[in-house]
Amino acid sequence: MSTQTQEAAKLEQLSHEAPDEIEVAAGREREQLEGWVPELASDAEVREALEKAFDYRGDITVTRKDGSKVEGYLYDRRTGPSLAESVVRIMPSDRGSRVNIAYSDIAAVAFSGRDTAAGKTFDAWVKKYWEKKASGEKNIQIEPEKLD
Repeated sequence: MSTQTQEAAKLEQLSHEAPDEIEVAAGREREQLEGWVPELASDAEVREALEKAFDYRGDITVTRKDGSKVEGYLYDRRTGPSLAESVVRIMPSDRGSRVNIAYSDIAAVAFSGRDTAAGKTFDAWVKKYWEKKASGEKNIQIEPEKLD
């Protein structure tokens, strides 16, 4: 997991290179968040965890301060100047109605669902293609994995 400082240093380093000499531009490293339960001790930690939850491609479980839990996909967040004015919007996995939860009402966040896009890079697809071709298969088609 790279920090913003590390990313800035890498971009600065690459800015002095000729574009033709750079094979790959700096990208973002994908974090392994599945199963992670972040500490939410400060306002900044709450905001950071919920930003990561917004980028996560699986379900999360939010535990409210009253003890109730909502499991589902976090599809939107609206940040305000305070936690009470900031809201996450979740599509629960067990019902159709969407839920709005204020950041200030959140006691815990768990990245509980499977990251549905983990390992689904183009490189992984190409590797599978060449493995099948090397084994002598013809008319190779790599189908996407079925979602649960």
